[in-house]
Amino acid sequence: MPSSSKTNPGKVSVMARESELIYKPEKELVDGLFVPPRDPRKMNKILRKTVKDTAGAAWFDMPAPTITPELKKDLEIVKLRDVIDPKLHFKKGAHSKGHLKYFQMGTVIETQFFPSRLTKKERKATIADELLSDHTHKEYRKRKINEIHEKRRPGDFEKWKNKGRQTWKRAKQRRK
Repeated sequence: MPSSSKTNPGKVSVMARESELIYKPEKELVDGLFVPPRDPRKMNKILRKTVKDTAGAAWFDMPAPTITPELKKDLEIVKLRDVIDPKLHFKKGAHSKGHLKYFQMGTVIETQFFPSRLTKKERKATIADELLSDHTHKEYRKRKINEIHEKRRPGDFEKWKNKGRQTWKRAKQRRK
């Protein structure tokens, strides 16, 4: 832990800062040139810090993106894609724990077939906005929510519900 002087508590001593460095410049410099350390552990530590964080040469050195809140929400939606559409089925790879480290987001380039294109009104900024605006997904969500409400409703609720036509006439007769 760096020691601080009693006269200036905000300043950290120079000796403490030098001990925290990976290599000590006065020992590593020979005639003003950097000579790599002889200890392989120190050398590996220096090399690890200089290597860029990428997916590797097999993935064309794809960099790890910075995770923003919007990007995090989009990743969660992609992870839960099997719940969004009941007709599509996906492999178990979607259920992996944690988020992916290396990925890229892009835009879809449309084909020449005109009816399959999205209009400007249908294009949204995020995946979440696109799913919320889609009417087929809205109907599916409403139906599923109603099914859940039906399951959780108490059992004696049905006898109080007036079914059929002219319920207001029957209710009026009961009030007399």
